[in-house]
Amino acid sequence: MHSAAVADHTVDPPADATVLAELGELLAALPAGVSWSVGPDDGERRALPAELVEVLAHAAAALAGGHPVTLSCHEPVLSTQQAAVLLGVSRPTLVRLLDSGVIPYDQPRRHRRVRLADLLAYQERCHHAERTAGDPPS
Repeated sequence: MHSAAVADHTVDPPADATVLAELGELLAALPAGVSWSVGPDDGERRALPAELVEVLAHAAAALAGGHPVTLSCHEPVLSTQQAAVLLGVSRPTLVRLLDSGVIPYDQPRRHRRVRLADLLAYQERCHHAERTAGDPPS
């Protein structure tokens, strides 16, 4: 499964040398573990997930080095074969659905890519149509 960027946010490095030095100190402290306070008064602390610590470490290192940082959120995209398997149809049937515009897709190069969210929305529309078709007329 691949992923596609859905949102970007860029932060420039701080101009203040003191802040840059503090970023260096933060970077040195990150691998040792970072925690956050759950509530303002309860004193309970929890460790940050390793994935967030990794993102913070990369961002702090880049900013401390004077480089802007861009954070991109990604969402899963599938090949036509993966999408066909998920829907339980053949790949040629899926391609016909894509070509007819029923399911949106991207084709950045040679191969089509289908966003998982679009595939699940199509699947939900089909199941909704099946449920409505089975309802007795009122």
